[in-house]
Amino acid sequence: METCDVLADMSRNVEIKAKVRNLGDIVSKAKKLSNSEGTWIEQDDVFFTVPQGRLKLRTFQDKTAELIFYDRPDCDGPKLSKYEKCTLPDGSQIASVLSHALGVKGRVKKNRQLFMVGQTRVHIDNVEDLGNFMELEVVLSEDQTLDEGQVIAETLMADLGVEKEDLISGAYMDLLQK
Repeated sequence: METCDVLADMSRNVEIKAKVRNLGDIVSKAKKLSNSEGTWIEQDDVFFTVPQGRLKLRTFQDKTAELIFYDRPDCDGPKLSKYEKCTLPDGSQIASVLSHALGVKGRVKKNRQLFMVGQTRVHIDNVEDLGNFMELEVVLSEDQTLDEGQVIAETLMADLGVEKEDLISGAYMDLLQK
């Protein structure tokens, strides 16, 4: 599979995103691979208008938040994503400031079941107004190559029964705006 490339100096992961055909099947496989029931996370992501990449404020049920900038290509299959995160005790004030300063591009609300499989975050997402998706994020160490991350992603993809034709490009925000 081809991988697309982007920035430097940031945290990196190799990720894939795919439409889920059989929710029960993929959750069952993720539980087995992670040897856990997973963790449920409710997320409300507000995307801001920026000249490059994506900037979102992710707010959790307890009102804590993460401001996340990331840049990755919009292509199917494993792709390199570079990102920076800032954790905030309360996201409400920064949301207002960023909304006024940059403008809001859109909002994505989802319920996410997170499974850890080695160094990979396996997300099973129910996205409001879109449906069910699966996302893999292979978090790369400084000394790991993109190729090593791709192999891990492709192996997990196969283990979870994700087909190439189920892969999607872009972000949930892009799908909502179509």
